[in-house]
Amino acid sequence: MTKNNLLSEQLNYNGASRTPTHLHVCSYNATSVERHKTETADGLDLLLKKECINWIQVHGLQNAGTIRQVCERFNVDFLTTQDILNANHLTKIEEHDNYNVIILKLLSRNQDGEYLPQHLGIVQGDNFLITFTEQETDFFNEILSALDKNVLKIRNRQSDYLLSVILNSVMANFMSVLSAMEDELDDLEERFLSSDSYEDPGIDEIQTYRRNYRLIKKCILPLKEQINKLFHTENQLLHKVNRPFFNDVNDHLQFALQTLEGCRDMVGALIDLYISSNDQRMNSIMKQLTVVSTIFIPLTFLAGIWGMNFHFMPELDWKYGYVYAWALMIVLAVGIYYYFKHKKWY
Repeated sequence: MTKNNLLSEQLNYNGASRTPTHLHVCSYNATSVERHKTETADGLDLLLKKECINWIQVHGLQNAGTIRQVCERFNVDFLTTQDILNANHLTKIEEHDNYNVIILKLLSRNQDGEYLPQHLGIVQGDNFLITFTEQETDFFNEILSALDKNVLKIRNRQSDYLLSVILNSVMANFMSVLSAMEDELDDLEERFLSSDSYEDPGIDEIQTYRRNYRLIKKCILPLKEQINKLFHTENQLLHKVNRPFFNDVNDHLQFALQTLEGCRDMVGALIDLYISSNDQRMNSIMKQLTVVSTIFIPLTFLAGIWGMNFHFMPELDWKYGYVYAWALMIVLAVGIYYYFKHKKWY
């Protein structure tokens, strides 16, 4: 039975990751970047810089106490902290008085071709941004490199610009996953339609893509409605100068949703092709069995006549009756076969 989280003061991580909780702190401004690592949140205040944007990356959610300390340091409420620790939480975007909360999923692929979602929580305030991931990940390496090089003067901008960059990376992850899935579905369709294919794809292979589609849909589709919460003019944490970057995030989301819709249509078409292919194969087998049955029906008829035990049967005393019977049956069989070939029934 699922517990009522409003009746509990306990904070627990319910995911499967065993990555120990640790923090990476990146503080930057227009002139410098500083990075630090720490295993606990006790010394976090010493690492934060007042005149900088502070990006705290929390890797591993096992230590709920550390997560609680980090959230309390930035006045993140208890329910939001629960959502961050809930690895099964649905995608959502919330606006609070002093921070914005975004719960997302990152997708990676295992060796079996199935996609694995990783919980990603983001809390963005005026001069800070916190990311919570279940595992150690290199997902943010490109952004960290951009901060080092001050690409597009990223260090001169506010925390909401960093949020837009992270969201764009998430959208790029979705588009990469969907593009790969779309290409694989195209190849699968070609295998169905190719006359040179020795073996059609099985239903298990199609079902794998169907499961992957449903998983990806569960991760992306809620953003279609949730993303609009970032465009309210009343949101004081999203500055007007940076709103075009969030529009760009929305454009990438719409492209991902269109690609997702295309994948849905292709999965449905592949299921129809599989059913049609099975029907054709069954029809071909039935046609062959019908031809064989039709050839042997007159032969069985003749054998039945000559196999009767009447005493007075003229053919039984004929010297060439046996040869004649064989010749007649062979001529009948060959004649019926060529008749079917002439009619293109076989």
